Amino acid sequence: MENFPEQVKTFANRVLKLKDSILTEEATKTSVIMPFFQLLNYDVFNPEEFLPEFTADVGIKKGEKVDYAIMKSGEPMILVEAKSIQEKLTKHDSQLFRYFGTTKAKFAILTNGLTYRFYTDLEEQNKMDTVPFFEFNLLDIRDNQLIELYKFRKENFNIEDIITTASELKYTNEIKNFLKSQWDNPTDDFVSFILSDVYTGKKTKQVIEKFNLIVKKSLKEFVNDMMNDKIKAALSNNDSVTIETESEVAISKELAPEAEIVTTEEELEGYVTIKILLRDIIDAERISYRDNLSYFNILIDNSIRKWICRLGFNSSNKYIQFNDEQKTTVTLSNISDISELRDKIHEVASKFV
Repeated sequence: MENFPEQVKTFANRVLKLKDSILTEEATKTSVIMPFFQLLNYDVFNPEEFLPEFTADVGIKKGEKVDYAIMKSGEPMILVEAKSIQEKLTKHDSQLFRYFGTTKAKFAILTNGLTYRFYTDLEEQNKMDTVPFFEFNLLDIRDNQLIELYKFRKENFNIEDIITTASELKYTNEIKNFLKSQWDNPTDDFVSFILSDVYTGKKTKQVIEKFNLIVKKSLKEFVNDMMNDKIKAALSNNDSVTIETESEVAISKELAPEAEIVTTEEELEGYVTIKILLRDIIDAERISYRDNLSYFNILIDNSIRKWICRLGFNSSNKYIQFNDEQKTTVTLSNISDISELRDKIHEVASKFV
C-alpha cells in the first residue's frame, strides 16, 4: 500500500481543481469516475473487466442499464451508478436498489465522482441495504478510509474478506453519525441517559433543558482533554518539542465561549506538525496557537501581530494561509501535506524570530 495513499491524494487535488468546470454526468464519468477506478487498477477500457451500460432487467422493465459493472469471469462483481459531480446523491439510492437484486453482484457503488457510497446485502440476502457500509469522500480523505478503499483494488478484491468487515464498518459509521448529531444538538433522551448516572433528582422537562447546554459543553471539554492528552503523549519522547500547558490552553479558550469554538484534533495535529517543522529556527516554547470560529491561528510569542499561518479546517475544503504580503493560501487534501510546505513556513516565521 506504499504509494496508494499518495496516488489517491494527488488525484483528489486534481479533482478539486476541475470540479467546478465539470457540468454534466458524461463529463463526470470520463474526467473523474473512470480515472478513479483506474486508480483501483481496473482496465476501464476493457469491457470484459469494466463494462459500461450493463443491462439489468428489472421485473417487466427490460433493458434497464447500470452505468458500469466491474466483471469477473463474465459475471458482475460490483455495480456502479454514476451521477453528475454537481448532484447530491440522496435521491438516487432507489435506482441502484432496483438494479442490485437482478444480478449476482455482491457490491454496489453510488457516486457523483466526489463521494463514493459502497453497499452490500448485510440485512437481507440479494437485497441491497438502504444504508451504505462504507463511504469515501475525495474532498475529506481519512487514513483509515484509505485502508478500506485499498481492499477494492483489483489485485486485493476478495468478497469474503470485505463482507467480514462490512458489518462492523456499517454500524461503526452509524454510531459515529449518531454521536455527531448528539454533539451538535443533544436530544432529550440522550441528556436523560447521561443524567441517569450523575443526577439523582427527578428528570423533569425543565431539568433536561437546563442540562442540555451542560452536557454539550461537557462533551466538548472531554474531547478536547482527550486530544490534548494524545498530542502530549505523542511528543513525550521528543525533548525539543513541547506543547502548551493546561493553563495556556485555558487562556486560549477564554478568548471565546466554549460552546462556540471547538479546537479539533486535526487543528492540534496541524499545530504540532508546524511546531516540529520550526524547531530548527525557533524555540518551541515561543510557538502557540489561538483558535477562533473561522480559523486556527499559529503564533510566535503568543502575539496576534506575529501570526505565522492560519489553518482553515472547519469545512471539507481545508487550507493553510500564510502571513506574507500576498496572504498566500494553499489547499490541503490531508494534514500531512503541511510537511511539504516546510520552506514556506520557515520563510514566514523568520520575519518574527
